Amino acid sequence: MAPLELASSTARLSRRGFLAASAAFCGTCAAARAAESSTPNPPPEPIIDIHQHTHYHGRTDLQMLAHQRAMGITTTILLPAGRTTLGTATHGGRSNGLAANCTGNDAVMAYALAQPGEFLFGANEVTDLPEAKSEIEKYLKLGAKIIAEQKFNVQCDSPESERLYTLAADYGAPILLHFQEGTYNSGFKRLPAVFEKFRKTNFIMHAQTTWANIDANYDWKSHYPTGPVAKGGLTSQYLADHPNCFADMSAGSGLNSLLRDEDHTRWFLEKHQDKILYGSDCADTLGRGPGCQGAGTIAAIRKYAANKSVERKILYENSKKLFRL
Repeated sequence: MAPLELASSTARLSRRGFLAASAAFCGTCAAARAAESSTPNPPPEPIIDIHQHTHYHGRTDLQMLAHQRAMGITTTILLPAGRTTLGTATHGGRSNGLAANCTGNDAVMAYALAQPGEFLFGANEVTDLPEAKSEIEKYLKLGAKIIAEQKFNVQCDSPESERLYTLAADYGAPILLHFQEGTYNSGFKRLPAVFEKFRKTNFIMHAQTTWANIDANYDWKSHYPTGPVAKGGLTSQYLADHPNCFADMSAGSGLNSLLRDEDHTRWFLEKHQDKILYGSDCADTLGRGPGCQGAGTIAAIRKYAANKSVERKILYENSKKLFRL
């Protein structure tokens, strides 16, 4: 190739590289501008989101930040995954990263500390690992507010689980359990004995089995049942009978429970107004619109709460009290 042609080719390659780098940089800048401009002033009514994740299904940190601000969240608790393992508790590795590519303790803590006041962090580890207790305790000592999200293939009353319930009581940190019978934290019907055995531990129920069981007639078949709800399901009983039992109103299962029977929803929110906590557990990137289940949950709570007092308890005051914020 002649020198002139070589110089021209090099210039074209350099220009293409420059344009590609510029495009990537601009994309990052756009996300940063969205995050920075989404909350010029604190919302008039604060909201605490007790259930969010970093790198949720590949979402970037900037997208997560913009999402939380678009929803009007003023305080977010980030819940880490446990370490990567191939054991039974993670279904041979299929459930690593909370089955959603979520990042672990170090990344969550680092992000929260870089956003003081707006983000807090939890501590987590695979339940049945011998070092689970010491790993979680390490981050509790560093300021973690919760043990979560416990989403592993164990029995909810296993010795390994009970070891963490004792740790939660020792540090005054709630523990949040993802109940999905047959997959994660099985044994939902045996929970009353757990609540009684660990009275100094605050438990937060979450996920499909929790919210399907608002219905006294639940048949244990669908994780997302529809239609009318009969009052007095197991979830309602647990909330009413056990002072150390709370419920995380997050994810598609939580939103489904709010939307399936409006009359029941109004009754449920009023009856358990002191025990329900708002969480989003939402992987959306916008923080608004029909694709954002976290924003949909906020809207449903505002719609069906009996009054402003009930709404504020669920969206803010209950979590502020439980986490001593």
